[in-house]
Amino acid sequence: MAHELPYIAAINEAIQLEMARDDSVLYFGQNLATTENDEFVRAFGHDRVRVTPIAETAEIGMAVGAALAGLRPVVELYMAEFMLVAMNQVVNEAPRFRYMSGGRVKVPLVLKAGYGFTAGWAGQHTGSIYGMFLGIPGLKVALPATAADAKGLMATAIRDDNPVCFLHHYLLTLEPGEVPDGEYLVPFGQAQIRRAGGDVTIVATGWMVGKALAAAASLAAEGIEAEVIDPRTLAPLDTTTILTSVQKTGHVVLVDQAPRHAAASALIAGEIAEHGFSTLKAPIRQVTGLDVTVPYSEPMEAFVLPDDTKIAAAVRQVLGTAPVPA
Repeated sequence: MAHELPYIAAINEAIQLEMARDDSVLYFGQNLATTENDEFVRAFGHDRVRVTPIAETAEIGMAVGAALAGLRPVVELYMAEFMLVAMNQVVNEAPRFRYMSGGRVKVPLVLKAGYGFTAGWAGQHTGSIYGMFLGIPGLKVALPATAADAKGLMATAIRDDNPVCFLHHYLLTLEPGEVPDGEYLVPFGQAQIRRAGGDVTIVATGWMVGKALAAAASLAAEGIEAEVIDPRTLAPLDTTTILTSVQKTGHVVLVDQAPRHAAASALIAGEIAEHGFSTLKAPIRQVTGLDVTVPYSEPMEAFVLPDDTKIAAAVRQVLGTAPVPA
């Protein structure tokens, strides 16, 4: 059975269910547990739900220590950019201990943060900075695109014995979706084919999945059947599903909201180029944000970021069906 929830409520449901299931799960952040009416405080008390200082190095440092001590903290960071203040803990401490201890120490820690806000937020809180956390051995990165995956990936993240960056797109916050009842887990490293097709493979992450599906719908009216793949996690990355699709279609468009030279799409392109080059019938095309700070102006913001029109245009170019300029 399933029920409908907004994306953010699905994440909260996963945290609540995991806290009810496992007494070692903690939840804290700078704006949590500030009143007795907080739903998490009412359910689990101040020992497990805590407000922290306005200091990311402190709250993430506390979380690393709690994880090393056998607890499973979830840190509410609100904005991914706040992790930049504590990068030593995020990339140089938490992910290393398990390897350096020969597996004797576990670091089950979830860093929950929003990313990619647009709609006039301008420079500092509009980043899609997940690329900074890729290639860090021991650190996992999840980017759910639907309410169901938001619930399932959060539950999996909490149960994982490694630190996880759980990044949710701001503009998906209130998007409703069908969510399975009760306990629900989505495995890491298992992509989802959101739409089947045989002409071109579109790989999109987070908020861009919806844009890719919209582009695929418009292309279908032209007789072009696009297969849309949502990786769901970038670390680990399900290259098998992507390469299988590329082998079928021979054409690839990669969509990523991050600036081109910081995009996860570049990593995916590299995997395809190395392991699926012989199946390609045309060069890989990337549709990404431009290499500029996201501007405040709405028309300029739209110019900088990918959308369904730009995705559809890239597909036509890859397939060689784009109109030739006069």
